[in-house]
Amino acid sequence: MTTHTGTPDDSSSAPRFTCGSVCLIGRPNAGKSTLLNRLVGAKFAIVSGKPQTTRTRLLGVRNYPGGQVIYIDTPGIHRPLHRMNARMVETALDTLSEVDLVVLLMDATQAIGGGDRYLLDRLQKTSPVVLVLNKIDRVEKPALLPKIAELSRLRDFAEIVPISALTGENVDRLEEVVLRYLPEGPALYPADYLTDQPERVLVAETVREQV
Repeated sequence: MTTHTGTPDDSSSAPRFTCGSVCLIGRPNAGKSTLLNRLVGAKFAIVSGKPQTTRTRLLGVRNYPGGQVIYIDTPGIHRPLHRMNARMVETALDTLSEVDLVVLLMDATQAIGGGDRYLLDRLQKTSPVVLVLNKIDRVEKPALLPKIAELSRLRDFAEIVPISALTGENVDRLEEVVLRYLPEGPALYPADYLTDQPERVLVAETVREQV
């Protein structure tokens, strides 16, 4: 199920090759790292139930028949109470001006609260934004419709896509949406390029995940 609230620029029916960058943003534990790993097809982002596990930007590249997408995972957005957390939030927000598309993840199992409104307020001047309702494997499908309607009243999203990053449900639809909203252009990275993280960093992050 995909809810359309906007129309990408699609003035030609000729085959397109798109290439661009996509920022994954959301509150802590929204599932950004799980989604990044699934989108890229390899596990290099830490997945943990602890808040603020992702501390820096992580870049992952995925090649499709019709394009190349540079996915960027960012630290969770929250009201920072400490200097380190403030830097993490600013790192995430600074990425917004550098990408072609923003994918906002929200936890479908949680009620919309002050933290969500704070995040939406920080995204007021950002466009286009695709809303992803994650963790739908843990929610009765009829319960999604009122949440989608409420979120649609809070912001005019380009599209709304319910998914489960854990099981992969509807992730293929999200990928189709992403490719449609990216600009035409040649690939920026070689076909075998996966991430900008050096191997030593990936090893260190794997260790940190187990702690």
